[in-house]
Amino acid sequence: MNKSTPILRTSVLALSAAAVFLAGCENMSEREKSTAGGAGIGAVGGAVISAATGGNAGTGAAIGGAVGAIAGNLWGKKQEDRKRQMEQATAGTGVDVTRTQDNQLKINVPNDVSFDVNSAAIKPQLRGVLDSFASSLQGDPRAEVTIIGHTDSTGNAAINNPLSLERAQSVRDYLSGRGVAPSRVQTAGRGDREPVASNSTESGRAQNRRVEIFVREPA
Repeated sequence: MNKSTPILRTSVLALSAAAVFLAGCENMSEREKSTAGGAGIGAVGGAVISAATGGNAGTGAAIGGAVGAIAGNLWGKKQEDRKRQMEQATAGTGVDVTRTQDNQLKINVPNDVSFDVNSAAIKPQLRGVLDSFASSLQGDPRAEVTIIGHTDSTGNAAINNPLSLERAQSVRDYLSGRGVAPSRVQTAGRGDREPVASNSTESGRAQNRRVEIFVREPA
C-alpha cells in the first residue's frame, strides 16, 4: 500500500469531522462558534500530523481538537467581551458595532457623530466612544486595529482622498493619547470609492460619510 494512503484517508476523515463541527455552528453563540471552529481546525491538524509521523491519528485528532477548542474559545471571548462593551458604550449614538465574516470586530461611526463637514477634528460625541474603545484594548496587546475613513461624492478626489485619511489619522492619534500604541494601528483613506448607500440623496451621502474601525486578533 502506498505510504500516503493512510495519511490521505486520515486527512479526509479529519476534514469530515471539521465539517461536522462547523455545520453545528448555526444556532451557536459567537463564542461557541469560535470554539467549534477552533476544535475542527485543531482536529484536522492533529490527525494529519500524527498520521504523518507514525502516531495514532485518532489520538492526534482528539488532542488537536482540544487545543483548537481552547484557542478558539479564548479568542472568541476577547472579541465578544469587547463587542459587548462597545455596544454598551455606543447605545443611542448611531454607531454600529458588528462582527464581520472574517471574525473582526467592526465599529462603524457615522459622520454626524464623528466629524463636521470638511473637518478632521473629532467631535465631542466621538471622544466618549473612543475612550471606551481604548479601554477595551487594555490588557490585550496582540489586538490589531485598522481605521478607514470615507467621504461622500461631494467634492473631488483631490479633496476627498486626503480628508478621509486625515479623519482616520485623527482617530489614531486620539487613541494614541489614550495609551494605544500607534504601531498597533493602521490607517487608510478611501475617499468616496466605497459607498454603502446612494450618493444621489442626502440620507445616502450621510451614510457614506463615516469612519470604520476594525479589530482583529492574530491567529
